[in-house]
Amino acid sequence: MKNKKLAAAMAAVQMYIRTQEEAAIIALQNQSSNAAVKPAPVGQINLWGLSGRQAIMNANAMIRQRMLK
Repeated sequence: MKNKKLAAAMAAVQMYIRTQEEAAIIALQNQSSNAAVKPAPVGQINLWGLSGRQAIMNANAMIRQRMLK
């Protein structure tokens, strides 16, 4: 029984190491393929509009939670 547990633990560690290595290889492949593609230009974010919408959502959440009466 002890040998089976030891073998199972060793197999689990080996599988974990193998999956981590495979994930690292895939990440490197994706990184190299993404380096060749230029990112699309991003538009400017309207911070005033974003903060206004956030304030409205916070007020609605407070009303729903009955904090404001």
